Amino acid sequence: MQTFFSLQALADPDMAETEKILRACVHCGFCTATCPTYLLTGDELDGPRGRIYLIKDMFEMERPADAHTARHIDRCLSCLSCMTTCPSSVHFMHLVDHARAHIEQTYRRPFEERAMRAALASILPRPVLARPLFRLAAALRPLACLAPRRIASALALAPAWIPSASSVDSPQVFAAQGARKMRVALLSGCVQTVLDTSINEATIRLLTRHGVEVVVAKGAGCCGALPHHLGKLDESLRYARANIEAWSREIGSGGLDHIVINASGCGTSVKDYGHMFRNDPTLAERSAHISLIAKDVTELLSKIGFAPTGDAPRLRVAYHSACSLQHGQKISQEPVALLRAAGFEVVDVPEGHICCGSAGTYNVLQPHFAGELRSRKVANIESLAPDIVAAGNIGCIIQIRSGAAIPVVHTVQLLDWASGGPKPSALG
Repeated sequence: MQTFFSLQALADPDMAETEKILRACVHCGFCTATCPTYLLTGDELDGPRGRIYLIKDMFEMERPADAHTARHIDRCLSCLSCMTTCPSSVHFMHLVDHARAHIEQTYRRPFEERAMRAALASILPRPVLARPLFRLAAALRPLACLAPRRIASALALAPAWIPSASSVDSPQVFAAQGARKMRVALLSGCVQTVLDTSINEATIRLLTRHGVEVVVAKGAGCCGALPHHLGKLDESLRYARANIEAWSREIGSGGLDHIVINASGCGTSVKDYGHMFRNDPTLAERSAHISLIAKDVTELLSKIGFAPTGDAPRLRVAYHSACSLQHGQKISQEPVALLRAAGFEVVDVPEGHICCGSAGTYNVLQPHFAGELRSRKVANIESLAPDIVAAGNIGCIIQIRSGAAIPVVHTVQLLDWASGGPKPSALG
């Protein structure tokens, strides 16, 4: 793609990176075939190629974002399916992230949108605030039919019951059982520690049972992805910086072989820390190292060797491959291989490359598109008649649960059960 950026604009490293990404695009349009929003609307501007033209025009003309541009960029799920499809390796993730930051800085949204986005960015990354919010949402669910559509959609996503905080999410060390194979830090996260505490509990049991010492580092928390995808760059960098500092202290004291993440949206973000801080002389080296040693939990289990006991029943499992795992981290085979090794019958979900509509806060901000994608995903899952659905991302789990009668659990909960852990409560 031919570009016409001014020399002054290209003096900004972020703009120079954006111009490089734009130049890689050859207008082929292969990306439109796998873009969820383009499949729903058929509008060129709701596909990656159309969004690229909007972003190019906005940055080349060095103009503030307008409502037209913001609307079509906001509709992007950041599912990154286009990056899997693209034959020219256009890094759409970095491109749309830069566009979102520019929109946030230069476009004044209507008050309701500003308030909603500010609340999501401020509350969700902080469990101490998110827990009472979700409990309130659960209590108000019966009144959802009386609320405006966007609020009603958000209430419908709230689980009926919010557990108390888990003791495993506070800073501590969990000793490996038997000979220690490695020492890792687990990102406990933010929203997941509120909505489903059993995921981190199952992860810690699973890893320690396989000879891994697990550290929950003091000062680590939200990965920064939630505010990042809302264009709130300073907030996202603050969370990321806190994690880098926390894990660097652990590396300096007891050493860390890996950073383990069991929410694939967070994993994609942590693996991008090196890029996010590439121009920061104080953090560039450490952030690059953090990104290098970051692993999804299924990556780590595949590396150290999974040892099932054979106690779990042979259930038919529909494996939902989260976009952030299959497109963002290019991990697709490891979870399936582990589940099959555990004794489960694993079936692939039709249209598995298409997003379920969760996408961080997307299902709150874009309820219409998110609802259509959820219905499409649930229909594909139900066509398989599975006993259970497994996924590697809390957002997908909550999204699919809200539209399906089939139990939905995290992959690690099934692997924990198959290697001596308790039966997932969702199956009870």
